[in-house]
Amino acid sequence: MVSLLVVVGIVVAVFVGFNIGGSSTGVSFGPAVGSRLVRKTTAGVLFVGFALLGAWTVGRNVIATMSSSIVPAVQFTPLASVVVLFFTGASLLVSNLYGVPASTSMTAVGAIVGLGLASGTLNQALMFTIVSAWIVAPLSSLTIGAVVGRYIYPYLDRYVAFTKFDLHLVQIDRSGSFPRPRFNSNASLRDVAGSLSVVAIGCYMAFSAGASNAANAVAPLVGEGGSLTVDQGVLLAVFAFGVGSFTIARRTLETVGDDITELPILASLIVSIVGGTVITVLSYLGIPASLAVSTTSTIIGLGWGRASRAATLTELATPAPDGPDVEVSTGALVTSRVEEAPAGPTIGDIAREEEPTDEPDEALDVPDIGAEGPADLDERSLFDPGAAKRIAIMWVLTPSLAVTASYPVFAFLL
Repeated sequence: MVSLLVVVGIVVAVFVGFNIGGSSTGVSFGPAVGSRLVRKTTAGVLFVGFALLGAWTVGRNVIATMSSSIVPAVQFTPLASVVVLFFTGASLLVSNLYGVPASTSMTAVGAIVGLGLASGTLNQALMFTIVSAWIVAPLSSLTIGAVVGRYIYPYLDRYVAFTKFDLHLVQIDRSGSFPRPRFNSNASLRDVAGSLSVVAIGCYMAFSAGASNAANAVAPLVGEGGSLTVDQGVLLAVFAFGVGSFTIARRTLETVGDDITELPILASLIVSIVGGTVITVLSYLGIPASLAVSTTSTIIGLGWGRASRAATLTELATPAPDGPDVEVSTGALVTSRVEEAPAGPTIGDIAREEEPTDEPDEALDVPDIGAEGPADLDERSLFDPGAAKRIAIMWVLTPSLAVTASYPVFAFLL
């Protein structure tokens, strides 16, 4: 019976990892694939490699926390492990059905909390730290995004904007007997720098995803007396990531992803750097946290900061009746710099093979904060307020449901 439960636990863990790999590959390499810098197969290989690196190094700290610190490792019997993984997998199913990115990390921790409450072994001090981090992390991402959007993004958009991603950086030469790779001779230095930046940050996001998500798939199976060692758990998690990366992720990469399709390449890089760094730091500290929450918070902050440039801080705090009418919207990320200097292409523009807009011969000045006119917003919106509300509700609801649903199972049925 025990051996059967172990097998069931491994199967459920692979299912969880399969879904994580499918979604995380699109988040990590959507910009690179959508910009036609790498192919879907290359993205899968890079994701698996860097996810393994993140899980094998920083991810061990998160596995240790979830497998033995929130509740003692002895509480993870084979049956309890299966139940925790079941609730984690169920949260993925619910989020996919509703099209909302629920936090796998938060839900997995919620199921473990249900086990700890039922057994009276919950480490309350650690849970206070984890919940505090869940509040601080998105607020930090939001704040950093807002500061960058208001004070830094316009200058980056002016002088470092990506405008030429019309060819793959590495071409396949089939003129000879055997196909061989060759460097794109038509690529400018700016193309090379931009391409390498997009791919490198995709690899960094894969590292962060592996560091934070490996524990979600295998932590209940690892620990003292557990079914797997830490090394085995990491390898199993990354194997499951890979299965998802080379199967269901291909469709996500093919459509580029609804959340990033209209995101300018520069903005997607900033979002990836901020969100990935926040999660990497928390993973190093052994705190399970959501990459989706941090990146989405950064998108909101970046857009708000960009839109808010049309007003001073005083006007934002105490808007005067005759002051500038500023609509703060994340659609500001696709705002034209000025009429004569359109913003750089979005990932979706390139994926749809739309021709990039020609740049002006000279870089125009960045409008001062509070200036009207140049800060007019584009009608396209990066973030639907209704969708934002739905996502925030799901982020709170899914871990809460995991606690309330798992507690009676552990308390009365096991």
